[in-house]
Amino acid sequence: MRLTDFARRLEKQPKQPQQQALQTLEPKPPAPAPKPIIPEEYFELKTRIHDRLLDRIDLSVIENVEKNVLKAKLRSVIEELVREDGAGVPLNFAERERLFQEIQDEVIGLGPLEPFLQDPTVSDILVNTYERIYVERFGKLEPSDARFKDNDHLKRIIDKIVSAVGRRIDESSPMVDARLPDGSRVNAIIPPLAIDGPILSIRRFSVDPLEMNDLLSYKTLTPQIAEILQACVRAKLNILISGGTGSGKTTTLNVLSRYIPKNERIVTIEDSAELQLKQDHVVRLETRPPNIEGKGEVTQRDLVKNALRMRPDRIVLGEVRSSEAFDMLQAMNTGHEGSLTTIHANTPRDALMRLESMVAMANFDIPSEFMRRFISSAINVIIQLTRFSDGTRRLTNFQEITGMEGNVITLQEIFSFQQTGLDDKGGVRGCFRFHGIRPRFVEKFSAIGINLSQDLFDPNRSIEI
Repeated sequence: MRLTDFARRLEKQPKQPQQQALQTLEPKPPAPAPKPIIPEEYFELKTRIHDRLLDRIDLSVIENVEKNVLKAKLRSVIEELVREDGAGVPLNFAERERLFQEIQDEVIGLGPLEPFLQDPTVSDILVNTYERIYVERFGKLEPSDARFKDNDHLKRIIDKIVSAVGRRIDESSPMVDARLPDGSRVNAIIPPLAIDGPILSIRRFSVDPLEMNDLLSYKTLTPQIAEILQACVRAKLNILISGGTGSGKTTTLNVLSRYIPKNERIVTIEDSAELQLKQDHVVRLETRPPNIEGKGEVTQRDLVKNALRMRPDRIVLGEVRSSEAFDMLQAMNTGHEGSLTTIHANTPRDALMRLESMVAMANFDIPSEFMRRFISSAINVIIQLTRFSDGTRRLTNFQEITGMEGNVITLQEIFSFQQTGLDDKGGVRGCFRFHGIRPRFVEKFSAIGINLSQDLFDPNRSIEI
Protein backbone atom coordinates (compact mmCIF):
# COMPACT_ATOMS: atom_id res chain seq x y z
CA MET A 1 0.00 0.00 0.00
CA ARG A 2 1.27 3.39 -0.94
CA LEU A 3 2.03 5.92 1.78
CA THR A 4 -0.45 8.40 0.29
CA ASP A 5 -3.32 5.80 0.35
CA PHE A 6 -2.49 4.99 3.97
CA ALA A 7 -2.67 8.67 4.85
CA ARG A 8 -6.09 9.01 3.23
CA ARG A 9 -7.42 6.01 5.18
CA LEU A 10 -6.14 7.58 8.43
CA GLU A 11 -8.06 10.80 7.65
CA LYS A 12 -11.31 8.81 7.32
CA GLN A 13 -10.83 7.04 10.69
CA PRO A 14 -12.89 8.37 13.58
CA LYS A 15 -10.97 10.61 15.96
CA GLN A 16 -9.67 9.09 19.14
CA PRO A 17 -11.10 10.26 22.46
CA GLN A 18 -7.77 11.90 23.35
CA GLN A 19 -7.84 13.97 20.18
CA GLN A 20 -11.44 15.04 20.87
CA ALA A 21 -10.50 16.06 24.39
CA LEU A 22 -7.62 18.15 23.10
CA GLN A 23 -9.95 19.92 20.66
CA THR A 24 -12.36 20.80 23.46
CA LEU A 25 -9.49 22.54 25.28
CA GLU A 26 -8.77 24.82 22.33
CA PRO A 27 -9.96 28.41 22.97
CA LYS A 28 -13.26 29.25 21.36
CA PRO A 29 -13.84 32.58 19.66
CA PRO A 30 -15.25 35.12 22.16
CA ALA A 31 -18.99 35.56 22.17
CA PRO A 32 -20.21 38.92 20.95
CA ALA A 33 -20.45 41.40 23.83
CA PRO A 34 -23.96 42.45 24.78
CA LYS A 35 -25.00 45.70 23.24
CA PRO A 36 -24.35 48.43 25.83
CA ILE A 37 -27.35 50.40 27.01
CA ILE A 38 -27.36 53.89 25.54
CA PRO A 39 -28.01 56.83 27.86
CA GLU A 40 -31.29 57.89 26.25
CA GLU A 41 -32.79 54.40 26.64
CA TYR A 42 -31.62 54.33 30.25
CA PHE A 43 -33.14 57.73 31.07
CA GLU A 44 -36.40 56.83 29.30
CA LEU A 45 -36.64 53.58 31.28
CA LYS A 46 -35.89 55.41 34.55
CA THR A 47 -38.54 58.02 33.76
CA ARG A 48 -41.17 55.41 32.98
CA ILE A 49 -40.49 53.46 36.15
CA HIS A 50 -40.36 56.62 38.25
CA ASP A 51 -43.73 57.79 36.89
CA ARG A 52 -45.33 54.42 37.52
CA LEU A 53 -43.81 54.31 40.99
CA LEU A 54 -45.39 57.65 41.87
CA ASP A 55 -48.77 56.28 40.79
CA ARG A 56 -48.41 53.33 43.17
CA ILE A 57 -47.15 55.02 46.34
CA ASP A 58 -48.68 57.60 48.65
CA LEU A 59 -46.20 60.48 48.87
CA SER A 60 -48.03 61.98 51.84
CA VAL A 61 -46.94 59.14 54.16
CA ILE A 62 -43.29 58.96 53.07
CA GLU A 63 -42.10 61.41 55.75
CA ASN A 64 -43.64 59.26 58.48
CA VAL A 65 -41.85 56.04 57.43
CA GLU A 66 -38.41 55.14 58.73
CA LYS A 67 -35.80 55.63 56.02
CA ASN A 68 -34.46 52.05 55.99
CA VAL A 69 -37.98 50.58 55.83
CA LEU A 70 -38.93 53.02 53.09
CA LYS A 71 -35.89 52.10 50.99
CA ALA A 72 -36.66 48.36 51.30
CA LYS A 73 -40.29 48.89 50.25
CA LEU A 74 -39.30 51.11 47.35
CA ARG A 75 -36.74 48.59 46.13
CA SER A 76 -39.27 45.74 46.03
CA VAL A 77 -41.72 47.87 44.05
CA ILE A 78 -38.98 49.10 41.69
CA GLU A 79 -37.79 45.54 41.05
CA GLU A 80 -41.31 44.55 40.08
CA LEU A 81 -41.65 47.53 37.74
CA VAL A 82 -38.27 46.80 36.13
CA ARG A 83 -39.40 43.24 35.37
CA GLU A 84 -42.52 44.63 33.72
CA ASP A 85 -41.08 47.64 31.85
CA GLY A 86 -37.41 46.75 31.39
CA ALA A 87 -37.75 43.67 29.19
CA GLY A 88 -36.69 45.55 26.05
CA VAL A 89 -33.69 47.23 27.67
CA PRO A 90 -30.76 44.95 28.63
CA LEU A 91 -29.35 45.79 32.06
CA ASN A 92 -26.38 44.19 33.74
CA PHE A 93 -26.13 43.88 37.52
CA ALA A 94 -24.30 47.21 38.00
CA GLU A 95 -26.80 49.07 35.83
CA ARG A 96 -29.74 47.55 37.70
CA GLU A 97 -28.26 48.58 41.04
CA ARG A 98 -27.63 52.06 39.70
CA LEU A 99 -31.21 52.25 38.45
CA PHE A 100 -32.61 51.18 41.84
CA GLN A 101 -30.46 53.74 43.68
CA GLU A 102 -31.24 56.62 41.32
CA ILE A 103 -35.00 56.08 41.45
CA GLN A 104 -34.83 55.94 45.26
CA ASP A 105 -32.89 59.22 45.19
CA GLU A 106 -35.58 60.75 42.95
CA VAL A 107 -38.34 59.84 45.39
CA ILE A 108 -36.74 60.55 48.77
CA GLY A 109 -33.79 62.76 47.77
CA LEU A 110 -32.58 65.18 45.10
CA GLY A 111 -31.96 62.78 42.24
CA PRO A 112 -28.50 62.97 40.62
CA LEU A 113 -27.33 65.38 43.33
CA GLU A 114 -27.87 62.89 46.15
CA PRO A 115 -24.48 61.06 45.88
CA PHE A 116 -22.65 64.40 46.12
CA LEU A 117 -24.72 65.43 49.13
CA GLN A 118 -23.67 62.21 50.86
CA ASP A 119 -19.99 62.77 50.02
CA PRO A 120 -18.28 64.72 52.85
CA THR A 121 -15.40 65.74 50.56
CA VAL A 122 -17.68 67.77 48.27
CA SER A 123 -17.93 71.43 49.31
CA ASP A 124 -19.68 72.91 46.25
CA ILE A 125 -22.09 71.52 43.66
CA LEU A 126 -22.49 73.60 40.51
CA VAL A 127 -25.09 72.58 37.94
CA ASN A 128 -24.74 74.31 34.56
CA THR A 129 -27.98 73.17 32.86
CA TYR A 130 -28.99 69.51 32.92
CA GLU A 131 -25.90 68.19 31.08
CA ARG A 132 -23.02 69.47 33.22
CA ILE A 133 -22.48 69.07 36.95
CA TYR A 134 -19.25 70.28 38.55
CA VAL A 135 -18.16 69.62 42.13
CA GLU A 136 -15.47 71.13 44.31
CA ARG A 137 -13.27 68.86 46.41
CA PHE A 138 -10.46 70.19 48.59
CA GLY A 139 -10.69 73.60 46.93
CA LYS A 140 -10.49 72.29 43.34
CA LEU A 141 -13.34 72.20 40.81
CA GLU A 142 -13.76 69.04 38.73
CA PRO A 143 -16.42 67.83 36.27
CA SER A 144 -18.58 64.84 37.18
CA ASP A 145 -20.24 62.12 35.12
CA ALA A 146 -23.66 62.77 36.65
CA ARG A 147 -26.38 64.56 34.72
CA PHE A 148 -30.10 65.18 34.66
CA LYS A 149 -32.42 63.78 32.01
CA ASP A 150 -33.33 67.23 30.70
CA ASN A 151 -33.93 70.77 31.89
CA ASP A 152 -37.45 69.89 33.05
CA HIS A 153 -35.96 67.23 35.31
CA LEU A 154 -33.54 69.81 36.77
CA LYS A 155 -36.37 72.29 37.23
CA ARG A 156 -38.39 69.71 39.23
CA ILE A 157 -35.46 69.19 41.59
CA ILE A 158 -35.08 72.97 42.04
CA ASP A 159 -38.80 73.26 42.81
CA LYS A 160 -38.45 70.46 45.36
CA ILE A 161 -35.63 72.32 47.13
CA VAL A 162 -37.20 75.79 47.26
CA SER A 163 -40.73 74.64 48.13
CA ALA A 164 -39.37 72.84 51.21
CA VAL A 165 -38.41 76.22 52.72
CA GLY A 166 -41.55 78.06 51.62
CA ARG A 167 -40.08 79.81 48.59
CA ARG A 168 -40.92 79.72 44.91
CA ILE A 169 -39.24 80.08 41.54
CA ASP A 170 -41.03 80.78 38.27
CA GLU A 171 -40.96 83.20 35.36
CA SER A 172 -42.22 86.06 37.51
CA SER A 173 -39.55 85.34 40.16
CA PRO A 174 -36.71 83.56 38.31
CA MET A 175 -34.06 83.84 41.05
CA VAL A 176 -34.16 82.34 44.52
CA ASP A 177 -31.96 81.78 47.57
CA ALA A 178 -32.85 78.76 49.67
CA ARG A 179 -31.24 76.16 51.91
CA LEU A 180 -31.12 72.42 52.40
CA PRO A 181 -32.08 70.73 55.69
CA ASP A 182 -28.38 70.50 56.67
CA GLY A 183 -27.97 74.27 56.25
CA SER A 184 -26.28 74.17 52.84
CA ARG A 185 -26.80 77.35 50.85
CA VAL A 186 -28.72 77.08 47.55
CA ASN A 187 -29.04 79.58 44.71
CA ALA A 188 -31.07 78.90 41.57
CA ILE A 189 -31.77 80.96 38.48
CA ILE A 190 -33.96 79.88 35.56
CA PRO A 191 -34.98 81.18 32.12
CA PRO A 192 -35.55 83.81 30.88
CA LEU A 193 -32.64 85.12 32.97
CA ALA A 194 -30.56 81.97 32.47
CA ILE A 195 -30.34 81.65 28.70
CA ASP A 196 -29.28 78.01 28.30
CA GLY A 197 -31.46 76.50 31.04
CA PRO A 198 -31.78 76.33 34.85
CA ILE A 199 -28.60 76.94 36.86
CA LEU A 200 -28.21 75.59 40.39
CA SER A 201 -25.43 76.33 42.88
CA ILE A 202 -25.12 74.59 46.26
CA ARG A 203 -22.59 75.69 48.88
CA ARG A 204 -22.41 72.74 51.24
CA PHE A 205 -21.99 72.81 54.99
CA SER A 206 -20.88 69.82 56.97
CA VAL A 207 -23.33 68.16 59.32
CA ASP A 208 -20.75 68.62 62.09
CA PRO A 209 -19.51 72.22 61.78
CA LEU A 210 -15.79 72.85 61.83
CA GLU A 211 -14.22 73.78 65.14
CA MET A 212 -11.12 75.82 65.95
CA ASN A 213 -9.02 72.63 66.04
CA ASP A 214 -10.03 71.96 62.43
CA LEU A 215 -8.87 75.42 61.34
CA LEU A 216 -5.59 74.80 63.13
CA SER A 217 -5.11 71.44 61.41
CA TYR A 218 -5.85 73.07 58.02
CA LYS A 219 -3.29 75.78 58.93
CA THR A 220 -5.86 78.51 58.37
CA LEU A 221 -4.36 80.18 61.45
CA THR A 222 -1.99 79.44 64.32
CA PRO A 223 -2.62 78.63 68.00
CA GLN A 224 -1.42 82.13 68.99
CA ILE A 225 -3.94 83.75 66.63
CA ALA A 226 -6.69 81.40 67.86
CA GLU A 227 -5.96 82.56 71.42
CA ILE A 228 -6.41 86.21 70.40
CA LEU A 229 -9.64 85.53 68.49
CA GLN A 230 -11.14 83.63 71.40
CA ALA A 231 -10.32 86.53 73.71
CA CYS A 232 -11.86 89.05 71.27
CA VAL A 233 -15.21 87.22 71.34
CA ARG A 234 -15.21 86.79 75.11
CA ALA A 235 -14.34 90.49 75.57
CA LYS A 236 -17.33 91.50 73.42
CA LEU A 237 -15.43 93.22 70.64
CA ASN A 238 -17.43 94.01 67.51
CA ILE A 239 -15.88 91.89 64.76
CA LEU A 240 -16.17 92.29 60.98
CA ILE A 241 -15.08 89.21 58.98
CA SER A 242 -14.05 90.16 55.44
CA GLY A 243 -13.18 87.97 52.47
CA GLY A 244 -13.96 86.96 48.92
CA THR A 245 -16.30 84.24 47.71
CA GLY A 246 -15.45 80.85 49.18
CA SER A 247 -12.78 82.23 51.50
CA GLY A 248 -14.40 80.75 54.63
CA LYS A 249 -16.19 83.74 56.15
CA THR A 250 -19.27 81.84 57.34
CA THR A 251 -17.14 78.96 58.62
CA THR A 252 -15.02 81.39 60.64
CA LEU A 253 -18.15 83.11 61.95
CA ASN A 254 -19.45 79.72 63.11
CA VAL A 255 -16.15 78.92 64.82
CA LEU A 256 -15.96 82.28 66.61
CA SER A 257 -19.56 81.93 67.80
CA ARG A 258 -18.49 78.90 69.87
CA TYR A 259 -16.80 81.28 72.32
CA ILE A 260 -19.96 83.27 73.09
CA PRO A 261 -20.94 82.36 76.68
CA LYS A 262 -23.90 80.00 76.95
CA ASN A 263 -25.78 82.31 79.31
CA GLU A 264 -26.09 85.05 76.66
CA ARG A 265 -29.08 85.51 74.35
CA ILE A 266 -28.01 85.36 70.70
CA VAL A 267 -30.14 86.58 67.77
CA THR A 268 -29.00 85.53 64.28
CA ILE A 269 -30.22 87.28 61.13
CA GLU A 270 -29.68 85.79 57.67
CA ASP A 271 -30.99 85.90 54.14
CA SER A 272 -30.93 82.13 54.09
CA ALA A 273 -30.39 80.42 57.44
CA GLU A 274 -27.05 78.60 57.38
CA LEU A 275 -25.31 79.41 60.67
CA GLN A 276 -24.89 76.44 62.98
CA LEU A 277 -24.57 77.85 66.48
CA LYS A 278 -24.40 75.27 69.26
CA GLN A 279 -25.63 77.37 72.17
CA ASP A 280 -29.09 76.72 73.58
CA HIS A 281 -30.27 80.33 73.84
CA VAL A 282 -30.32 81.17 70.12
CA VAL A 283 -33.11 82.94 68.19
CA ARG A 284 -32.83 82.43 64.43
CA LEU A 285 -34.40 84.95 62.04
CA GLU A 286 -34.59 84.67 58.26
CA THR A 287 -35.68 87.12 55.57
CA ARG A 288 -38.75 86.53 53.40
CA PRO A 289 -39.02 87.36 49.68
CA PRO A 290 -42.11 89.09 48.26
CA ASN A 291 -45.09 86.95 47.29
CA ILE A 292 -46.47 86.60 43.78
CA GLU A 293 -48.21 89.98 44.16
CA GLY A 294 -44.96 91.67 45.16
CA LYS A 295 -46.00 92.07 48.79
CA GLY A 296 -44.97 90.64 52.14
CA GLU A 297 -41.20 91.07 51.75
CA VAL A 298 -39.18 91.14 54.97
CA THR A 299 -35.61 92.40 54.57
CA GLN A 300 -32.53 92.02 56.76
CA ARG A 301 -32.95 95.64 57.78
CA ASP A 302 -36.45 94.91 59.07
CA LEU A 303 -35.11 91.97 61.07
CA VAL A 304 -32.24 93.99 62.55
CA LYS A 305 -34.72 96.63 63.74
CA ASN A 306 -36.93 93.93 65.24
CA ALA A 307 -33.96 92.16 66.86
CA LEU A 308 -33.21 95.28 68.89
CA ARG A 309 -36.60 94.82 70.60
CA MET A 310 -35.84 91.20 71.51
CA ARG A 311 -33.36 91.94 74.31
CA PRO A 312 -30.32 90.38 72.56
CA ASP A 313 -26.94 90.08 74.23
CA ARG A 314 -25.35 89.41 70.86
CA ILE A 315 -26.51 90.06 67.32
CA VAL A 316 -24.97 87.86 64.62
CA LEU A 317 -25.67 89.08 61.09
CA GLY A 318 -24.84 86.37 58.55
CA GLU A 319 -23.70 88.86 55.90
CA VAL A 320 -24.14 92.60 55.60
CA ARG A 321 -25.17 93.43 52.03
CA SER A 322 -27.27 96.57 51.93
CA SER A 323 -28.94 99.27 53.99
CA GLU A 324 -29.10 97.01 57.07
CA ALA A 325 -25.46 98.06 57.61
CA PHE A 326 -26.69 101.36 59.10
CA ASP A 327 -28.93 99.66 61.67
CA MET A 328 -26.24 97.10 62.48
CA LEU A 329 -23.70 99.85 63.17
CA GLN A 330 -26.27 101.67 65.29
CA ALA A 331 -26.76 98.52 67.36
CA MET A 332 -22.99 98.19 67.85
CA ASN A 333 -22.85 101.82 68.98
CA THR A 334 -25.76 101.60 71.42
CA GLY A 335 -24.83 98.85 73.83
CA HIS A 336 -25.09 95.70 71.72
CA GLU A 337 -21.42 94.85 71.97
CA GLY A 338 -19.89 91.63 70.80
CA SER A 339 -21.78 91.63 67.49
CA LEU A 340 -20.41 89.57 64.59
CA THR A 341 -20.97 89.92 60.85
CA THR A 342 -19.32 89.20 57.50
CA ILE A 343 -18.79 91.24 54.35
CA HIS A 344 -17.50 90.60 50.83
CA ALA A 345 -14.23 92.50 50.34
CA ASN A 346 -10.64 91.79 49.31
CA THR A 347 -8.88 93.89 51.97
CA PRO A 348 -9.80 95.46 55.33
CA ARG A 349 -9.71 98.91 53.73
CA ASP A 350 -12.06 97.75 50.97
CA ALA A 351 -14.39 96.38 53.65
CA LEU A 352 -14.64 99.83 55.23
CA MET A 353 -15.34 101.42 51.84
CA ARG A 354 -18.11 98.90 51.20
CA LEU A 355 -19.62 99.57 54.61
CA GLU A 356 -19.64 103.27 53.86
CA SER A 357 -21.45 102.74 50.56
CA MET A 358 -24.00 100.46 52.25
CA VAL A 359 -24.77 103.08 54.88
CA ALA A 360 -25.34 105.53 52.03
CA MET A 361 -27.89 103.06 50.59
CA ALA A 362 -30.09 103.70 53.66
CA ASN A 363 -30.98 107.04 52.00
CA PHE A 364 -29.71 109.18 54.84
CA ASP A 365 -27.95 112.38 53.86
CA ILE A 366 -24.99 111.84 56.18
CA PRO A 367 -21.70 113.70 55.64
CA SER A 368 -18.84 111.34 54.79
CA GLU A 369 -16.74 112.42 57.78
CA PHE A 370 -19.57 111.66 60.22
CA MET A 371 -20.25 108.36 58.49
CA ARG A 372 -16.63 107.26 58.90
CA ARG A 373 -16.58 108.28 62.56
CA PHE A 374 -19.76 106.29 62.97
CA ILE A 375 -18.08 103.20 61.47
CA SER A 376 -14.81 103.63 63.37
CA SER A 377 -16.59 103.84 66.73
CA ALA A 378 -18.77 100.79 66.02
CA ILE A 379 -16.26 98.18 64.78
CA ASN A 380 -13.23 97.10 66.79
CA VAL A 381 -11.41 94.59 64.60
CA ILE A 382 -11.44 93.37 60.99
CA ILE A 383 -10.44 89.81 60.14
CA GLN A 384 -9.42 89.25 56.51
CA LEU A 385 -9.67 85.78 54.93
CA THR A 386 -8.21 84.77 51.57
CA ARG A 387 -8.58 81.73 49.36
CA PHE A 388 -5.34 80.83 47.59
CA SER A 389 -4.61 79.15 44.27
CA ASP A 390 -4.22 75.69 45.83
CA GLY A 391 -7.70 75.90 47.39
CA THR A 392 -6.48 76.56 50.94
CA ARG A 393 -7.94 79.33 53.09
CA ARG A 394 -5.83 81.50 55.36
CA LEU A 395 -6.50 84.25 57.86
CA THR A 396 -4.28 86.76 56.04
CA ASN A 397 -4.86 89.93 58.03
CA PHE A 398 -5.97 91.06 61.46
CA GLN A 399 -6.42 94.80 61.90
CA GLU A 400 -7.64 96.94 64.76
CA ILE A 401 -9.59 100.14 64.13
CA THR A 402 -8.02 102.82 66.32
CA GLY A 403 -10.11 105.88 65.42
CA MET A 404 -9.79 108.73 62.94
CA GLU A 405 -7.03 110.93 61.62
CA GLY A 406 -8.61 113.82 59.80
CA ASN A 407 -11.16 112.25 57.46
CA VAL A 408 -9.56 108.79 57.34
CA ILE A 409 -10.28 105.73 59.49
CA THR A 410 -7.00 104.56 61.01
CA LEU A 411 -6.06 100.89 61.14
CA GLN A 412 -3.14 99.10 62.75
CA GLU A 413 -2.08 95.67 61.54
CA ILE A 414 -1.55 93.22 64.40
CA PHE A 415 -0.47 90.23 62.31
CA SER A 416 -0.64 89.01 58.73
CA PHE A 417 0.07 86.02 56.51
CA GLN A 418 2.60 86.53 53.72
CA GLN A 419 2.93 84.08 50.85
CA THR A 420 6.52 83.22 50.01
CA GLY A 421 6.05 80.76 47.14
CA LEU A 422 4.77 77.32 46.13
CA ASP A 423 6.00 73.85 47.01
CA ASP A 424 6.63 70.99 44.56
CA LYS A 425 2.94 70.04 44.52
CA GLY A 426 1.67 73.58 43.90
CA GLY A 427 0.75 74.19 47.54
CA VAL A 428 1.03 77.70 48.94
CA ARG A 429 3.93 78.32 51.30
CA GLY A 430 4.23 81.32 53.57
CA CYS A 431 4.45 82.54 57.13
CA PHE A 432 2.31 84.20 59.78
CA ARG A 433 4.11 87.27 61.09
CA PHE A 434 3.36 89.51 64.06
CA HIS A 435 4.19 93.19 63.62
CA GLY A 436 5.14 94.13 67.18
CA ILE A 437 2.01 96.24 67.79
CA ARG A 438 0.22 95.67 71.06
CA PRO A 439 -3.47 96.35 70.32
CA ARG A 440 -5.50 98.71 72.46
CA PHE A 441 -8.12 96.09 73.22
CA VAL A 442 -5.62 94.16 75.36
CA GLU A 443 -6.52 96.55 78.21
CA LYS A 444 -10.12 95.38 77.89
CA PHE A 445 -8.92 91.79 78.09
CA SER A 446 -7.15 92.50 81.38
CA ALA A 447 -10.26 94.17 82.81
CA ILE A 448 -12.28 90.97 82.44
CA GLY A 449 -9.52 88.62 83.56
CA ILE A 450 -8.09 87.51 80.20
CA ASN A 451 -4.32 87.55 80.39
CA LEU A 452 -2.29 87.01 77.24
CA SER A 453 1.39 86.13 77.32
CA GLN A 454 3.74 89.10 77.16
CA ASP A 455 5.62 87.88 74.09
CA LEU A 456 2.51 87.06 72.04
CA PHE A 457 2.96 90.15 69.83
CA ASP A 458 6.73 89.81 69.51
CA PRO A 459 7.76 91.16 66.06
CA ASN A 460 10.43 88.45 65.83
CA ARG A 461 7.71 85.79 65.92
CA SER A 462 7.29 84.18 62.51
CA ILE A 463 5.49 80.88 61.96
CA GLU A 464 6.16 79.20 58.63
CA ILE A 465 3.74 76.73 57.00
